Amino acid sequence: MSKLPDDPDALKAIIMRLQGERDDLHTTNLRLQVELDRLKKRYYGPRADRLETMTDLAQMLLSFAEALDQKPVHPEDAAGSPPEQSQQPQQPAQQQRHLEKSKGRRNLAKFENLPTTTFVHELSAEQRACPCCGGQRKEIGSEQSWQIEYHPGHFERLEHIRKKYACAACETEGDGPQIKTAAKPEAAIEKGLAGPGLLSFIVTSKFADYLPLYRLEDIFARQGFEIARGTQSIWCGDVADLVEPLYHLMAVRVRLSHVVATDDTIMPMLQQGKTANARMWVYLGDGDHPYNVFDFTLDRHRNGPTHFLKDYNQVLLADAYGGYNGVVAGNQMTRAGCWAHLRRKVIEAEKAAPEIARQTISMIASLYATEKQAAGMAEAERLKLREEQSRPQLAVLREKLLDWKQELLPRHPMAEAISYALSQWQPLSVFCSDGAVPIDNNASEREMKRIVLNRKNSLFVGNPRGGKTAAILASITSTCRRLDLDPHRYLTQLLVNLPTTAPNQLPAWLPDQWKLTAFAQPE
Repeated sequence: MSKLPDDPDALKAIIMRLQGERDDLHTTNLRLQVELDRLKKRYYGPRADRLETMTDLAQMLLSFAEALDQKPVHPEDAAGSPPEQSQQPQQPAQQQRHLEKSKGRRNLAKFENLPTTTFVHELSAEQRACPCCGGQRKEIGSEQSWQIEYHPGHFERLEHIRKKYACAACETEGDGPQIKTAAKPEAAIEKGLAGPGLLSFIVTSKFADYLPLYRLEDIFARQGFEIARGTQSIWCGDVADLVEPLYHLMAVRVRLSHVVATDDTIMPMLQQGKTANARMWVYLGDGDHPYNVFDFTLDRHRNGPTHFLKDYNQVLLADAYGGYNGVVAGNQMTRAGCWAHLRRKVIEAEKAAPEIARQTISMIASLYATEKQAAGMAEAERLKLREEQSRPQLAVLREKLLDWKQELLPRHPMAEAISYALSQWQPLSVFCSDGAVPIDNNASEREMKRIVLNRKNSLFVGNPRGGKTAAILASITSTCRRLDLDPHRYLTQLLVNLPTTAPNQLPAWLPDQWKLTAFAQPE
């Protein structure tokens, strides 16, 4: 052991250095713990972002409920109302609920809208004979019960016979028979075997229900006709080529929005050696332009959003990805931030500073409570409410964040979350100056989760053309979901009519415009 110096200043310097090393070690341990918790949550934890203290409280309530459920129930305690009240006649609404409960239809939405096939069951003449006197019993009424049946899909072979016609008189005169053949409907795929219904089912299954094509191959085989996954993939590309003009029109309409929300995720692309980390981006239009448009790029370079948003100059709602900075500055856009991202970062650093996390999440929850109150309001009313309630809360939160930042070491996990908040404060505050801007970017994040689900099932796209096909068809099915449309029904109608649709009539086939026509009430 080395001898300590006698000089007090030298001893102080050694103590200060050791304290600094201790603080660095403590901060490193906190960072490693936060990273470990993040990874454990990704693989084993709940998807929701909640403080551990709230999770512990929920577990306590669950345990209490389980214990309460195991206690014996005495008849005296089970009476929900005095005897004289229980004898009162039920109201019509109560009677209806009781009837549906007795029939086992409590959770069957739109039961009455299903087509009905009626079967009448009667007694034979022998069964009608009265066992007492031998006479024939008369019908006095009936009992009604219901079942729900399902008939799996099936294939049909459609044969098209095109009759040919010739002019006998012209042929006699030597002018030729003037042969003409009757036309058949235009096919979605030229000289293709697949009909519009089959094509729309494959596209809907893969891009709305996330079934990989090899599973569809097995499903079709069980139904009596096997279609190779390679053939299905080619058909998806052909459908994408057909609807691509509509896809570009949707993209143009999205760029007319006052607010465009965007996000991106990895879309693996097959290549020699290993898959490449290509990207899938989504751009959500506002309420007046209700389209979800996906864009496939080979990397995460800002060229992707720069190209898609080339002439857009209003509000871009996005996360803190630096690639958007040049796009926003170049187009003079307004950058809006996402409070859900900040909330997630604070929760990830909770163990490093529990009290700071609790206070921060509580104040963010107050902002969301105001948003819940503002739901359904007009933009002007929502903006007024935000000015009155949210903006003062933002000022208080910012002061607290500045104070906490001074108390924490620079590399402390919670200090990093606070630095993120302060560096993004201007984008995070945009929603308080524009009633049309959402408080978070959750809508586009939900679309990315669906892409991730498709990626998990299908693993990758085969090449850049496959990525473009996925972007086009995901845009159609995602927009249908946003508009509460059946994508199979819409795509079937689209594939029947699009081959003969003139370019100037294309806007009528946008999903929102088609919905207005298809569901218009007759006068």
